[in-house]
Amino acid sequence: MHDYFIGLMSGTSLDGADGVLVDFSGPALRVAASASEPFGDSFRAELLALNAPSHNELHRAALAGNTLAAVYARVVATLLQKAAAQDISAGQIRAIGAHGQTVRHQPRRTSAEPSGAGYTLQLNNPALLAELTGIDVVADLRSRDVAAGGQGAPLVPAFHQSVFGRADATVAVLNLGGISNLSVLPPAGSPLPVLGFDCGPGNALMDAWCLQHTGQPFDAGGAWAKSGRLVPALLASLQGEPYFSQPIPKSTGRDLFSLAWLDDKLRPFAGERPEDIQNTLTELTVCACAAGINSYGKESTELIVCGGGAFNRYLLQRLQSSLPWLRVSTSDAHGLPPLQVEAAAFAWLARRMLQRQPGNLPGVTGAAGLRVLGALYPA
Repeated sequence: MHDYFIGLMSGTSLDGADGVLVDFSGPALRVAASASEPFGDSFRAELLALNAPSHNELHRAALAGNTLAAVYARVVATLLQKAAAQDISAGQIRAIGAHGQTVRHQPRRTSAEPSGAGYTLQLNNPALLAELTGIDVVADLRSRDVAAGGQGAPLVPAFHQSVFGRADATVAVLNLGGISNLSVLPPAGSPLPVLGFDCGPGNALMDAWCLQHTGQPFDAGGAWAKSGRLVPALLASLQGEPYFSQPIPKSTGRDLFSLAWLDDKLRPFAGERPEDIQNTLTELTVCACAAGINSYGKESTELIVCGGGAFNRYLLQRLQSSLPWLRVSTSDAHGLPPLQVEAAAFAWLARRMLQRQPGNLPGVTGAAGLRVLGALYPA
């Protein structure tokens, strides 16, 4: 019996939606098909605007959720076309795990009372997605962990452990999306817990600066950053952000690491060359990730990189130079392409929800205990 799920992911980078069709029936998961759909410029701008308070935002957020559901449905349609070529029908797919688009992430409690709970908000319309696809949808995968006192993020470390964990060594997995998050996976059977947290910015600030000054949505291969030089005083100022010194559990997003945050930090450095700023922003990501490994993953023997940042060759070179005792590789070398990892994780979380199995790790998020994550929208 095959065990098919679809996972859909649209992350902090705001570049589009990625989807995978995953078969969980074997000893190791198998990605049967993958697809992606870029966001149009106007939709991307609207999502970016909705990360901050703005006029009529409740109405606009609802419309954005509808648009995202339509984008997701097109990704699913492409996946179903590819599945049909393998004699896999829509009726065989048990559910879609749809993450949604995070626009606010404020998980910290203000009091011990229920009304003091934090929140995390992902734009989506899973009911519409179920209507458009005719497939059950599992969504709202973070809020149950937040309700239990957790950060609601990152949720991928348990999935990373199931896919990349080893019996004989500690492995670190670094997802370089808009925000960078790290999983530290001890050997199977070890008494040590799996750890995971957001390091800080991943690609978000680099991409924004690149778009502003070159018109390109990202720095291909890190070539522009490599052409610049480090501005040490700027790096020190950026690293002064208190988030970097906070203990785990911790998570972050565009609520903190926004263009407004960057503009404020750049005011004393108005005379610096744009490529030197790009080099320094790249180094900020490298330093934040290396600091996370030095603090919590020093026993790791390998760093597996996934997400869009896995294609930034200069960034990977800088990571390897900063962590010389580790072997830095991309998830491609471990059977799962970098742009499929997060989408596959949400297929895995949807499956856990239907099995009524917990999807969080309290040692990662800080939740009061294991929780079944997500809400089901039947087709």
